[in-house]
Amino acid sequence: MPTLDMETSDSSGAPVAAASTGKRVLLAEPRGYCAGVDRAVETVERALEKHGAPVYVRHEIVHNKHVVETLTNKGVVFVHEADEVPEGAMVVFSAHGVAPNVHELAADRGLRVIDATCPLVNKVHNEAKRFARDGYDILLIGHAGHEEVIGIIGEAPDDVQLVDGLDAVASVQVRDENKVVWLSQTTLSVDETMQTVVKLRERFPNLQDPPSDDICYATQNRQTAVKAMAPECELVIVVGSRNSSNSNRLVEVALGAGADAAHLVDYAEDIDPSWLHPESGEVQTIGVTSGASVPEILVRGVLERLADHGYDTVFPVTTANETLVFALPREIRPDRR
Repeated sequence: MPTLDMETSDSSGAPVAAASTGKRVLLAEPRGYCAGVDRAVETVERALEKHGAPVYVRHEIVHNKHVVETLTNKGVVFVHEADEVPEGAMVVFSAHGVAPNVHELAADRGLRVIDATCPLVNKVHNEAKRFARDGYDILLIGHAGHEEVIGIIGEAPDDVQLVDGLDAVASVQVRDENKVVWLSQTTLSVDETMQTVVKLRERFPNLQDPPSDDICYATQNRQTAVKAMAPECELVIVVGSRNSSNSNRLVEVALGAGADAAHLVDYAEDIDPSWLHPESGEVQTIGVTSGASVPEILVRGVLERLADHGYDTVFPVTTANETLVFALPREIRPDRR
């Protein structure tokens, strides 16, 4: 097992190069499960305990291969759309949220719905509805095809325009330049989102900001931790699945913050030994973090594999402490009696 050196934990995000010489791992804190993911996964597990298998889940409950496979083995059936669920059966909506027409379809089929949408995603849904009612053009910064984006657009399809990156800004058209607001997918890169906002504001000087930050606190915290350690790292390993937006953003943030290389892995076995021996010589410092939908057991597996290659001393790099917990959906809360 790798040795964890707690004395070098850095709560300020300052460089940690002086902490050690030789092979070492810098372990980002915070990392892994956020409150919304924890709530969603526990919702499905509680539904299984309370009602038994099968429990149907529309789309992946969270974007993580291990979580989905584990729940499948317990009796969860993942479906693409609600019309694949037998009439009258139970269905859980994923943490990414759904459009109103999905709720309508579920009601038409008499499905028993448990909505595990992350409360922070729900906040963006409510903002979209409110600004649409007030006659605003809503510029949603996000990635085309992402489930969260589809759900938000579904709240006000006639009023929301997707802005997928800087190149999309030029094609935006609005009805009234004095009534324009931007919102965002919760799992984006903070820096890239603000670059897009700056470019949008060049076109629309009266562009209004959302009432509060749309990018999830956990997404921001994980990116901040990576920025703190990446300048010291020749290699950063991000544990997360390829369909996880926030995990992919961590790879990009690591490279942008100065890491020589960064790779996304689902499991420890995905680590290519050649990453540890680039042309420049043997890697000395490896950063490790994980996306917001990744269970800690997968990170432990990565640390153990790195220890097998001589990286057996681990230094935490701590930039925030997270204490937020979301209440479970009322349908599966414990009976207080």
